[in-house]
Amino acid sequence: MFDLITTAVSVIPALVPMDIDINPNDSGLPGIAQLRTIVGAVMTVGLILSVLALIISAIVWGFGANSSNPHLAGRGKIGVLVSCGAAVICGAAVTLINFFWNVGQQV
Repeated sequence: MFDLITTAVSVIPALVPMDIDINPNDSGLPGIAQLRTIVGAVMTVGLILSVLALIISAIVWGFGANSSNPHLAGRGKIGVLVSCGAAVICGAAVTLINFFWNVGQQV
């Protein structure tokens, strides 16, 4: 009976995976380089659209302030903040993803 228990105790750790180490693979699928190019292009378009939104929002803010229209001026201010926030997120997207990837690897 004692031999059966010691055999079972020695076999159980062999059945449980001890360490799983999986890392992102750059060459696992075809088209990864093209996908990176597409993502970079989308980030560029996002930044260009953020600049356009900033310009339009500043114009709306100016028209609202000069025409004594607080609603229009408020919408322009919100547009300026949103466009700046969008530019920050587009610019920091890779850094944010890498940060949270590293946090997830420590869990």
